[in-house]
Amino acid sequence: MTEHTDPTSQTDEQDAASWFGDVIHTYTRGQAIQDGVLVAVDDDLARSAGFRVPVALTATAWADAVAWDEETEGGRDGATGQDETGRLWDVLTMARLAAARAAGASRVDYDLMRVPPAGNSSTASLTTMSLHIGPGDSAEPVVTIMLPGED
Repeated sequence: MTEHTDPTSQTDEQDAASWFGDVIHTYTRGQAIQDGVLVAVDDDLARSAGFRVPVALTATAWADAVAWDEETEGGRDGATGQDETGRLWDVLTMARLAAARAAGASRVDYDLMRVPPAGNSSTASLTTMSLHIGPGDSAEPVVTIMLPGED
């Protein structure tokens, strides 16, 4: 006689393991932040911008839209008056507005005007960013801001 088990009694982990086998390796959000793959936004700044969950940017998005230093500013044809905190504020503000317009969506693209970090122009140009809300390391909601095509 074959013994049958009730499939509803299995946990999600047991069900996944029965289909795919044991997990070989996981890479957590915390590890990605520690490794510099993600850049965590200060919780107070994120809250001030309207976010109630932790926010991080991919290193690529950070380099494209936030990264700025005195050397970059000094090499411009004209002073832009920019710094990393101000640039990050712009990224967060536009992300929050896009999230509000796309209520219920887990991912939304939005446009942002920013002075490119490379070159010597002080003229802003349009770039597109993507906001994704999904589960963190403990299944809590977290926001990740990235460039389109990054996953």
